[in-house]
Amino acid sequence: MNDLHTPQAQARLLEARQSYTGKTLTDAQFEESSNLAGIMERSIRKSGSFNDKLKKYSKAFSDTEKFDQMKGETIIRDIFTAQHGQTMNQMREEFAERASNLPENAKELALKHAKRIVPSIRDGKTMPFYQAFDQEGLELVKSLKVTETVAKNLMKSTFYEKEGRELYDAGKEAEETYYKPVVEAERAERQASRAKTASRSPVRSM
Repeated sequence: MNDLHTPQAQARLLEARQSYTGKTLTDAQFEESSNLAGIMERSIRKSGSFNDKLKKYSKAFSDTEKFDQMKGETIIRDIFTAQHGQTMNQMREEFAERASNLPENAKELALKHAKRIVPSIRDGKTMPFYQAFDQEGLELVKSLKVTETVAKNLMKSTFYEKEGRELYDAGKEAEETYYKPVVEAERAERQASRAKTASRSPVRSM
């Protein structure tokens, strides 16, 4: 998702506030619809879709503001367009187009990031599989400019082609070997510390 604190983002936000739809809203309505437009953007960048979330969020928005759902959905769509310079569907189509025309080195990049997952779990400050997978998936997104879903699916398929096993299985195996013992040790240390603190606490008489 775009950083909303950059000068460019702030300029787009101001333009959205001065847009035809933006000027009809109260400050609270504009802030909420702008936040909902951001959720729609995040959904498109993650999965390439937005319709289900738009219907659910526009209904909640409309219910609280006492107008019909279609109006709520139109407001969110208009604010999205004003903030991003394109409609939700145009953004979705851009991601779909890039997914259909991946560069020649896409699989090579995907495999590189997939192979970094086990070392991320094993070395240094260990992490669970889902975090390592997400971390490498987001790095691949930056290179290919595709959705997170496309990037992660590409990592899984290329890893399987090369290694003959599921990326999930390799990651969970590493998690069980390297991450879980660290977590269990930290948990035991916290429990021991709490027990020690409790034993030192004075007993109050009734």
